[in-house]
Amino acid sequence: MEMQVGAEDREAITATALDYYEGWFDARADRIERALHPDLVKRSLAYDGESISTLSAGQMVDWAAAGEGRDEDPGDRQIEVRVDHVHGSIATATVTSAIYVDYLQLVRTADGWRIVNVLWAPS
Repeated sequence: MEMQVGAEDREAITATALDYYEGWFDARADRIERALHPDLVKRSLAYDGESISTLSAGQMVDWAAAGEGRDEDPGDRQIEVRVDHVHGSIATATVTSAIYVDYLQLVRTADGWRIVNVLWAPS
């Protein structure tokens, strides 16, 4: 049973997702760090098509600071955030862009909504 979700939560979840995406492309480690829970696990299917590649919050923050995302910025990012489901202090969202698709799982902490799990693939 889905609980009633206010516009404030949807806006906060969207803002968190945008901190994650825009922070990556703009090399803003502060925005990435603000969006991610310290225990984040980010996964994707590896290039071999069999194994799973796993990243941590620390790796994402460090790579953003080093400008990795800026090097991948397509210019017209086409970022779209869809909040799929919210139940109390957990939520799911789908984010699509010109070059990525991310399925986000978020938790509401004392500091606001934070991304705790990401499953992603190239667009």
